[in-house]
Amino acid sequence: MNNNIRNITIIAHVDHGKTTLIDNLMKQSGSFRDNEVVDERLMDSGELEKERGITILAKPTSINWKDTRINIIDTPGHRDFAAEVERVLSLADGALLLVDSAEGVMPQTKFVLSKALKQGLKPIVVINKLDKSDQRADDVLNETFDLFVSLDANEEQLDFPVLYASGRSGWASKDIDGPRENLNPLLDLVLDQVKPSKFDRSKPFAMLSTLLYADNFLGRSLVGRISQGTAKANQHIKAINLKGEKVDEGRLTKIFRYEGTKKVPIEVGEAGDIVVIAGLEKANVADTICDLEVNEPIEATPIDPPTMSIKITVNSSPLAGTEGKKLTSTQIRDRLILEAQNNVGISFSENSNKDAFEISGRGELMLEILLTQMRREGFEMTVSPPKVLFKSDENSKKLEPIEEITMDLDEEYSSRIIDSMNRRKGKLVELKDTGKNKKRLIFQAPTRGLMGYTSRFLTLTKGTGVINRIFHSYGDFEGEMVGRRNGALISMDQGKAVAFSIFNLQARGEMFVTHNDPVYTGMIVGLAPKPGDLIINVMKGKKLTNMRTQGTDENIVLTPVRQMSIAEQLSMLNTDEALEITPKSCRLRKAILDPHERKRSEKQNTAT
Repeated sequence: MNNNIRNITIIAHVDHGKTTLIDNLMKQSGSFRDNEVVDERLMDSGELEKERGITILAKPTSINWKDTRINIIDTPGHRDFAAEVERVLSLADGALLLVDSAEGVMPQTKFVLSKALKQGLKPIVVINKLDKSDQRADDVLNETFDLFVSLDANEEQLDFPVLYASGRSGWASKDIDGPRENLNPLLDLVLDQVKPSKFDRSKPFAMLSTLLYADNFLGRSLVGRISQGTAKANQHIKAINLKGEKVDEGRLTKIFRYEGTKKVPIEVGEAGDIVVIAGLEKANVADTICDLEVNEPIEATPIDPPTMSIKITVNSSPLAGTEGKKLTSTQIRDRLILEAQNNVGISFSENSNKDAFEISGRGELMLEILLTQMRREGFEMTVSPPKVLFKSDENSKKLEPIEEITMDLDEEYSSRIIDSMNRRKGKLVELKDTGKNKKRLIFQAPTRGLMGYTSRFLTLTKGTGVINRIFHSYGDFEGEMVGRRNGALISMDQGKAVAFSIFNLQARGEMFVTHNDPVYTGMIVGLAPKPGDLIINVMKGKKLTNMRTQGTDENIVLTPVRQMSIAEQLSMLNTDEALEITPKSCRLRKAILDPHERKRSEKQNTAT
């Protein structure tokens, strides 16, 4: 038993202050020199994480406090990255549950807490952001207790310790009006409440691979907690899967331990510690890395299945190759296989010709993050409309994923939101008053109707509402749903769009292109106000004459083009459309570009 190690995970909803709290814990525990320059939100190391202010990948770090090493795992707060959370909970002996003192208990808090309670962890509740003017700490504490009860927490878990804190200001206190000096009360409470797990050092080495990183110098790096024995550099090891079958064998070339945010090489890893090992080429997440004489795998938490999929193929538009560097199906395939290996929340499949690849994930954000990362790496590709993955029960009844949606908004917008959710077959589960003319609405609705709904919600609430979605369960199929009602405005030829032409076409609908944008036959350049596609010419220039009158030389004023995210554009697609993604542009297009081929295909589909 190693009494000098504590492994804890911090779980919270998006933007409740996990990463900022870890920053201050590291600064106050002496992880940095006094004159060292330290970034804000140090744990969000990825480019997209820093931009969006969300944690995407779970990352361990460690601090030393009173002769004890505390390993802390920062977890994502968004439901789409739930697979990351489920795995890292197995590394921890305890958990800090962080709740915003104003927003209170949110859907992601509920989701991650239920996973932690099932694993038998006893959370320490930290009510964060107490320096907010609209804090309501007492009410939030009652909500948190009710949440524990509703998630069937046992008596020991219900007797949770509570701290009040401000992660940004760097203090924690046992009372709301207590001293606000530093985070020492939190660190002391971790040592007092989180009991180290009992591990046997005399047994042969074994650890469960929980996270996987691709390292440019070391190759495949596996992160996990050593469950028994000790790991020594150059030791012969093997990897076995959950069935006990040998997957890989090799030598333990390097062992690292986390100290602060740095990986420090060590010669021996002890039971109970979180380490990074290198030396195996085929071992994956959920495999047991062990000594050659071990044959029993360590149990791993099953990962919730994906609920949504997209098909990715090579970019087949006339503009292919003009903006990106990675264009071939082999390059796309290798990149997607690598992603599926590193991210257990994503599954990969391909057709027999190996030129179309299906990627399945937990939600829009997860798929959007993958496409954005690939785009930045120089890939060009064509993406099909997202499909929801259906299931069948024992009676062959069709089931579909249902989500729980929590919305906080001003009272004046509630009726229009309820109306918009009814059209998406949403059912209002709860409506409560949160004070100051604000309402909280909780719906259950099929995932199919919610694709791209966030932007619609923000429009309806004039940017003041907050929406959170979480997978609830598989429920009965809700019947057919109306897709996009607007027809597409399709370019009839290839070339550059002209301002004069766009100006005259603006009355026909919303335009997606502006002056000098490249267009091609079959590309969707706008949306018509009515159903039915319309082929238009956006390259028609003004006829030049030698006549000059006051009316002919008016300034052309174009309506600015709406900037849409990849998730929004995917949600707009009909079944016969696709999205072309390149490093510089995202273009909506028809799957079949040639208008005659399209008509022929439509006739065949109607005949069948």
